[in-house]
Amino acid sequence: MSLTVDIHKRAGTFSLDAAFSTGGGVMGLLGASGSGKSMTLQCIAGIQRPDRGRIVLNGATLFDSQRGIDLPPQSRGVGYLFQSYALFPHMTVRQNLLCSLRRERDRAARERELRAVAALLHLEGLENRRPHQLSGGQQQRVALARILLNRPALLLLDEPFSALDSHLRDLLQPELKALLAGFDGQALLVTHSRDEAYRLCGETAVIDGGRLLVQKETHALFADPEHREAARLTGCKNIVDARRTGDHEVEVPAWGGIRLKTAIPVGETLCAVGIRAHDFSLETAENRFPIQVTDQLEEPFEWVVRFRCAGQSPAAPDLWWRLPKSQKSADCPRALGVAPAAVLPLYAEPPRTERKPSP
Repeated sequence: MSLTVDIHKRAGTFSLDAAFSTGGGVMGLLGASGSGKSMTLQCIAGIQRPDRGRIVLNGATLFDSQRGIDLPPQSRGVGYLFQSYALFPHMTVRQNLLCSLRRERDRAARERELRAVAALLHLEGLENRRPHQLSGGQQQRVALARILLNRPALLLLDEPFSALDSHLRDLLQPELKALLAGFDGQALLVTHSRDEAYRLCGETAVIDGGRLLVQKETHALFADPEHREAARLTGCKNIVDARRTGDHEVEVPAWGGIRLKTAIPVGETLCAVGIRAHDFSLETAENRFPIQVTDQLEEPFEWVVRFRCAGQSPAAPDLWWRLPKSQKSADCPRALGVAPAAVLPLYAEPPRTERKPSP
């Protein structure tokens, strides 16, 4: 299984330049609203036409502007799960699913496939209900079932949990993960949630302002996001301008000029560092510096301690430290440390350049 995308599309003042390849499993596209995530999916599905470039799925060209190839959506072998699920409101669950089996002439074969997918997605007993009689999670499962009955080579999931409350989202994510693990094709999941990307995607690409900034194995992305926006989108609360002072050392002027050791080598073009809120520690001796606590916010299972470094610039925002309630003491800490492996060197996003599509 493989998918290669190298496209450019302009829509008004917005410009999309998406170039990536993936070789199977579940890939995430992580980005804020308006970053170009859904437009990328729509170009792959054939709903929108890129201005130029190529899209190749499992060796078959879906789109190639230079060769004049632009397959219609129904010929691409792509299943698209819309945010709204796009079920036919006047049809029952059974009728919605049978729409995907209309090419199967054998009635017994249709029934076997329908029963199999209903069992897979826990839809038994819902066959005669209409979409308005279903919960959000049930509607999502019906939409997925209808797509899977078409046996797509590529499954496109556009913010599949955006319409669900947090409780139902937490219940359905493991189910979707198990379903995708048994899916023979490639899946591409668009999300603005770092938690969804981390739980569901083997690799993740960060998209911002129509550009893919970085693409990595998901755990590696969180360990080293490389760019400011990628660090922010993966949940890093403490991001600040910095300058390189050594192969494994940076200085942070806004934090009183403290110097921090890093495990990741520091490049010449460093512009900032990031430290995740969970990575500060009372016990860590490395990269230790005095602090002054400014606020303490209690959450259901954690405390958020906001603090400032000694000599910190008045214009610089407070730093965030998250810790479990079991580790919170009555006394305010006077100093914190952070392991070198938790200091993330960050670089500016490369300038947008006019690039030719791949040949």
